[in-house]
Amino acid sequence: YGKPGTGEELVPGMIFTVEPMINLGRRDIKEMPDGWTIVTRDRSLSAQWEHTVLVTPTGHEVLSLSAGSPPPPAFVQ
Repeated sequence: YGKPGTGEELVPGMIFTVEPMINLGRRDIKEMPDGWTIVTRDRSLSAQWEHTVLVTPTGHEVLSLSAGSPPPPAFVQ
């Protein structure tokens, strides 16, 4: 995200989440008063999920995969 070379450097040991949100309608979102809930401005249906990713010396490991889960998509591997 942002301009290359201007963000935080990912180094082994860091853990972060990737949390995509797929919206049926427009991409515009808003935060609800609880400070946590996100909804689409047009109130369309959406789906959200997340993965927890560990940066390793040789790349990354998806920590949130459970036994029997399908493998991550090729663009993540």
